[in-house]
Amino acid sequence: MDNDNKNLIAFVAVAFVLLFAYTTYSYFFIEPVARQAAAARAKAAVAAQVAQTAVIAKPLLSRDQAVGATPRVIIETPALSGSMSLRGARFDDLFLNDYHTEVAKTSPRIELLRPEGMPDAYFAETGWLGANLPGLPTSETVWTLASGKTLSPGHPIVLTFTSPEGIGFTRRIDVDATAMFTISDTVTNPTAAAISLTPYGSVKRVGLPEGLGKSNIVHEGAIGVLGLDHPDLRQTTYKDWKKKGELDWPSKGGWLGVTDKYWMTVFIPAQSERFNATVRSAPGADGAPDLYESAYLASPRAIAAGGQIVEVTHMFAGAKTVPVLDAYGKSLGAPRFDDAVDWGILWFLTKPIFLLLDFFYHHVGNFGVAILMLTVVIRLITFPLANRGFEMGVKMKKIQPELKELQAKHKDDPAAQQKEMMALYAREKVNPITGCLPVLFQIPVFYSLTKLFTVTIEMYHAPFFGWIHDLSARDPTTIMNLFGLIPWDPGMTPVIGGILGGLLHVGVWPLLYGFSMLLSQAMSPQTGIDPTQQMLFKLMPIFFTFILAQYAVGLLIYWTWSSLITIVQQYLMMRRFKVDNPIDDFINRFRGPREATG
Repeated sequence: MDNDNKNLIAFVAVAFVLLFAYTTYSYFFIEPVARQAAAARAKAAVAAQVAQTAVIAKPLLSRDQAVGATPRVIIETPALSGSMSLRGARFDDLFLNDYHTEVAKTSPRIELLRPEGMPDAYFAETGWLGANLPGLPTSETVWTLASGKTLSPGHPIVLTFTSPEGIGFTRRIDVDATAMFTISDTVTNPTAAAISLTPYGSVKRVGLPEGLGKSNIVHEGAIGVLGLDHPDLRQTTYKDWKKKGELDWPSKGGWLGVTDKYWMTVFIPAQSERFNATVRSAPGADGAPDLYESAYLASPRAIAAGGQIVEVTHMFAGAKTVPVLDAYGKSLGAPRFDDAVDWGILWFLTKPIFLLLDFFYHHVGNFGVAILMLTVVIRLITFPLANRGFEMGVKMKKIQPELKELQAKHKDDPAAQQKEMMALYAREKVNPITGCLPVLFQIPVFYSLTKLFTVTIEMYHAPFFGWIHDLSARDPTTIMNLFGLIPWDPGMTPVIGGILGGLLHVGVWPLLYGFSMLLSQAMSPQTGIDPTQQMLFKLMPIFFTFILAQYAVGLLIYWTWSSLITIVQQYLMMRRFKVDNPIDDFINRFRGPREATG
């Protein structure tokens, strides 16, 4: 028993120290720096560019300068807006109309792509390669806008280019109402000799925005479903991307590109043909930022003398909403396209939970209410297991006095004490392990829900009621300013702002969860009789209140509602077995005098 106590105390102490150290470092150094950098960029973009120019020793452009440097075609859809450059026929200027940097709709729209020449440029292009044909269009080629003015749903544009050898390229670009571009190239060979051309597609990043790829919960970086016989999901973080230099996957069908947390830019080549996918990185020259590229090179296309070919590819550039990804995957035959959302190792649990949550949302119109409905369903599914566990817990609580007598009676004889305890368990038909099953089941559920609220864009800026305007963010209230009654932002306090705005940022929902956990624990048996263990268990609600306060508030809503359901189950079970419980004890404090006089 002493060794068990020491091991438990050591484990809890080490876990707490590691978690405290990491969280402290995050809020003292990482998050304050990120907030200051974001504020600096928002207030003085030009000054930030000048500062960065000095670092890389080459001039960087503002967005207006970069966009104005090349002839362009406007892009306007319900979901996207921006432009594409006729130089290189490059997609490099896109914003997401439905998503903003802050909850307020007046805040800037999310920027997806940005032109070369700006800091952290991010763009995509398709083209052709051919041996001994130096006149093919390149990233510097300025295409001619042959027809169309604005690229929008139902209004395609047509670009043309003719090489010095007379090879003609006609590119038609269509876009739908969501996020899919269809690029159709017709190549005509008027020469007297056959030629061979190879189509390619490329998504590039020149430098990385601050904070990108730092998450340990969600994948950001190169992504694709690639392979020959059995295409598999390939994910390469920016760290590995830079470290490994180049990775290649021969593939037949599939897709590839670059993903952020909530949005991505990927190419979907023709699914019936082979291509070679490459993820490569290269250090910038003379202090320039590193280059990250995710590209594919298709099989060579032979064009007979006087003949022509047509090559069609698709490019997705937008938000990773699951129904949209699923629909595109089915219509284009792109395998596992909805796995662009990082479901994690428990995808078989996380994905069904999301689909159920999304089903509820489409019926009630509020993700917060959908979370409450999801909680009820999960509790119903686990009811038999949980009920059995609670029954064992109540029985354990009922025999606590006898267990204490046994421990006192055999305190100097552990073997006899254990033997008597086993006999008591058998006589009362109690299995302590069964009482732990509901807790063990919560571990994979916790992981899946944490993933769900982190990686699915459907939670991004989704409101609940009252002060909750973003279920994917933590509770914005904090006890440090009396939940907003004091006009003071604890996070902006000099020196200790990181702790006040981070570790000690405990809002209303975390407190509600902590209280519900405390009440549920009070209704549970203290199977560990040792006083040290009891003290540790009593500290757990406080510990988890501070830890979970840093998680998405949607997760807190789920666990608080789940705890309330647990308390109801425990209460009914304790009434059934006529076991004292803190709820009745509290009620009897008020009812007692009236009953006495009756």
